[in-house]
Amino acid sequence: MFKKVCYLIICVIFGCGFVYAEDETSLAENAKSAIIMEASTGDILFEKNSYEKLPPASMTKIMTMLLIMENIENGNLSWDDEVTASENASSMGGSQIFLEAGEVMSVKDMVKGIAIASGNDAAVAMAEKIAGTEEEFVKLMNNRAKELGLENTNFKNVTGLEAENHYSSAHDMAVMARELIKHEKILEFTGTYEDYLRENTDKKFWLVNTNKVVY
Repeated sequence: MFKKVCYLIICVIFGCGFVYAEDETSLAENAKSAIIMEASTGDILFEKNSYEKLPPASMTKIMTMLLIMENIENGNLSWDDEVTASENASSMGGSQIFLEAGEVMSVKDMVKGIAIASGNDAAVAMAEKIAGTEEEFVKLMNNRAKELGLENTNFKNVTGLEAENHYSSAHDMAVMARELIKHEKILEFTGTYEDYLRENTDKKFWLVNTNKVVY
């Protein structure tokens, strides 16, 4: 009998979550691909087509955040560093924190925007801060994927916006997630349900976590 309660690593990234099922066959019935991986050991408790290549959408930002956290922890960035939004970053569609070209935010606030609100504009701004351009940052993402032994992942952007040849798998995403949560500071952001940017200004912006499990 499959364990009734399994720890879901992807939920750990965005807060603590549990999956309840009477048996294995009732898990992920409508999903094309799924995996449950134990966070500390990497043991796979359940999988369904977990190596299938699929568009990862905003889960792309797992790798984006991993590289940000690694740059902070190796001293290339600090939480208080200023990041200036480019015209390119401010033009991103989809989920965003509505950065204006030339607007300056701290690394900490940019990470809030990515981790809580899945801000595409904040993700691009951070990529440009670290690597100069989004394209160069994407190369770093793909190199890191190779270092982690991920064979079913290829990134074309840092946001997850639809792009040709941009794909990953449930298995590869779970491995990235395990790597990300080694940087425990990220959980302070991903586990936050709501916060604000631009406080004490007339452009105060309410952030609400896109993962309702946190609530």
